[in-house]
Amino acid sequence: MTPERESTRERTPAGATATTRTRARLDQPRPPRRRFLPEYDPEAFGRLSERIARFLGTGRFIVWMTVVIIAWVLWNIFAPRDVRFDNYPFIFLTLMLSLQASYAAPLILLAQNRQDDRDKVNLEQDRKQNERSIADTEYLTREIAALRIGLGEVATRDWIRSELQDLVKEIEERGNGRGDGQHKHVVFPAERSHGRDVDDR
Repeated sequence: MTPERESTRERTPAGATATTRTRARLDQPRPPRRRFLPEYDPEAFGRLSERIARFLGTGRFIVWMTVVIIAWVLWNIFAPRDVRFDNYPFIFLTLMLSLQASYAAPLILLAQNRQDDRDKVNLEQDRKQNERSIADTEYLTREIAALRIGLGEVATRDWIRSELQDLVKEIEERGNGRGDGQHKHVVFPAERSHGRDVDDR
């Protein structure tokens, strides 16, 4: 076998066709495509639209627009003819107001859409928080019920005292039945004086 054939075998892998295409590697990012439209940051544009919409909904904007329109009309009525730029019926003013309205409406809609998206996120977070609160409340309710059931089976101090008093009475009755008449009066902790004992130190 000649070395030329060996080199061609090394260059073309088995199963490859004559017209091989370069495959895009998955471990490397694609090269950036050429874009003809200008790029912009949607978040920055959205924040700008919210600021404009917030300003359009204030009384300051109405006052300034009223002042500008009045000054526009007065200038084009009482100013000399050489310096007037929009004579009656103020076609240029109508065009400017139409442009302002045509731009203000989409900006307001964009701001409302962003606010709706934020409201949806807030509602979803509130729903998840409510679910967690309900789960915690149910868990605490079950724990309190289990504690109440457990405490129902625990011997309390009053119950132990009453049982001991019954035993003492039974012992006294047995002693009286035998006729010895010698028995001691048992004092329980509840019957002691509330003073501080030496043993409590």
